[in-house]
Amino acid sequence: ERARLHRTAARGARGRSDDADLDRLVAALGITRADVVGHQWVDNGPGWAAVRLRSAEQVRALKPDWSRAPDAKVGVIGWHEDGGEHLYETRAFVPGLGVGEDPVTGSLNAGIAQWLAGEGEVPHRWSVTQGGCIGRAGGAVADGC
Repeated sequence: ERARLHRTAARGARGRSDDADLDRLVAALGITRADVVGHQWVDNGPGWAAVRLRSAEQVRALKPDWSRAPDAKVGVIGWHEDGGEHLYETRAFVPGLGVGEDPVTGSLNAGIAQWLAGEGEVPHRWSVTQGGCIGRAGGAVADGC
């Protein structure tokens, strides 16, 4: 049985990541600027650089090289194209704290939910999958953004 966690997220600071930071993250993630659909600093307590890719497949295929951005705190999101229960795939990386990849990250998913809701891109209630790349079946639900 899957455990459920309900968390209320405070409204936080948002804004586009600056170009130098984005270039560093893109290099570390092993992608190009052309792969980036959107990017945003999301912060509802712990701040995250959020990078949006075109698809969940692209997110799952990432093989980051953190020697290029050892202090990164980045979340990556991409659209699930299968039309299933979950809209997005997310991955969270904090190499500077010894967290190669976090299986489920409430602060990141809450920040991304506020970002995408603010742009009118998601329904009132939606969910993400997270953790599959490290053998965990995690996820989060955004409700009422």
